[in-house]
Amino acid sequence: MGNTFQTGEGFEWTNTTLYLWVDERSETVDRRQSLVFYYTNILYNQTKRCNQMKISHIALYVEDLEKMREFYETYFGATANDKYHNPRTGLSTYFLSFDDQMRLEIMQRPDVTNHLMAPQLGYTHLAFSVGNSNEVDAITTRLASAGFQIVSGPRTTGDGYYESVVLDPENNQIEITK
Repeated sequence: MGNTFQTGEGFEWTNTTLYLWVDERSETVDRRQSLVFYYTNILYNQTKRCNQMKISHIALYVEDLEKMREFYETYFGATANDKYHNPRTGLSTYFLSFDDQMRLEIMQRPDVTNHLMAPQLGYTHLAFSVGNSNEVDAITTRLASAGFQIVSGPRTTGDGYYESVVLDPENNQIEITK
């Protein structure tokens, strides 16, 4: 990205380097230093905006919208917004918000019916960090008692995570970590 000004002063930057040029008419050292400061601040502010980027939400098509909303509210403390429905397309959605500002959008649409069970490229699991291993154990026990399939754990994985993996009502893998 670059920017050039009418005086011939300007800057460009790549991911790692700031290129700055100053018009020969910038006679004084003070003027040149102030231009360097000015362009460095522009670069800093651009970078700062990029560093504020975050994932807004993850979306998941589901077969039973109400059952899935209830699952995430009951076991993971989600809060649902008002249901959205588009009568033209048949799309219905909820945004489920969690304490850490993460959101999961669950969506249902009559023409979306394929659910692949085998491992595949793309989405693998949704992970919830619950704070400590006792909470991993407690949530996993609650889910098992309610009849949900526990795929693995609770256990410490080879890479050091304490986790369990469960299936939600539609067989999506949910990882519960400390």
